Amino acid sequence: MKKFLLGTVGLLALGMGAPASAADMAVKAPPPAPMLAPIYNWTGFYIGANGGWGQSDSCLNFDGFGLTDFVDGCRSRSGGLIGGQIGYRWQANQWVFGLEAQGDWADLSHTRLSPFFDNRFPEFPGVLSTRTKTDGIGLFTGQVGYSWNAALLYVKGGAAVTSNRFSILETFSGRELASASATRWGGTVGVGFEYGFTPNWSFGAEYMHLWMGDRNNSFTLVAPFAGVLNNRVTQDVDMVTLRLNYRFGGYGAPIAARY
Repeated sequence: MKKFLLGTVGLLALGMGAPASAADMAVKAPPPAPMLAPIYNWTGFYIGANGGWGQSDSCLNFDGFGLTDFVDGCRSRSGGLIGGQIGYRWQANQWVFGLEAQGDWADLSHTRLSPFFDNRFPEFPGVLSTRTKTDGIGLFTGQVGYSWNAALLYVKGGAAVTSNRFSILETFSGRELASASATRWGGTVGVGFEYGFTPNWSFGAEYMHLWMGDRNNSFTLVAPFAGVLNNRVTQDVDMVTLRLNYRFGGYGAPIAARY
C-alpha cells in the first residue's frame, strides 16, 4: 500500500510539471516577409536633352508682277535637330500624366530653281532660286502614358512654333534679292517610349508631327527685278528624336508582402 501511494504521488508530480515544461519550450519565429522589387515612380520634375532628324514639307504660292496665285511648287528639306526639354510628370497607379516644353535648333534648308519668272522674263530662264530654311522648333505639350514599372509608353499633343526664313536668290551669283522671316504657330501630336534604366535616368525615342498651316509674307525685291511680291507658304514638319532625361526623385519605397 505504501508503494502504491508513493507511485501515485510521483505520477501527479509529473503531470503538474509537464505544462510548465511545455510553456518553457522556444516558439519558432515566423519567417520574415519577403521584400518585392521596388516600383518605378515617374512622378517628378525632369530635364533632358534630345537630338535627331527632322523634315519640313512646304508648298509656295506667289502673287505679284501681274501673276496671281502662281504655284512655285512643293519641296521637302531635312536635317539635324538638337535641343532640350523640361517637364513634370505625376503617376496615378499605372497611368502617367505630364506637361513639357521643348526647344530645338534645326538645320532644315533647301534651295531650288524657281520657275516663277520663266514666263514673265523668258530671256532669263532659271535666273532665280528660292531657299526655305527652318532653324528653330518649339513644342508645348501635354502627355498621357501607361507604365509597366520602368517602361513608359505615351502620346502627347499641343502647340508648336517654328522659326523660318524664305529667300529669293540670284542663281548664278547666289546674291540674296529678297528675304522674309516668319515665326509660325501651329499644332502637334506624337508618340514616344521611355525606359528608366536607373532610379533617376531614362532614355527614350519620340516621333512628332507638326501642322503649321498657311503663312503670308510680303517683301520687295531689289533691281533688276524690283517690285512687290507676296508669297503664301504651307508647312508641315516631322521629327524623330532620341531623348535622355534626368528626373528629380527616385524609386518608390520597396513593397513588402503581407500575410
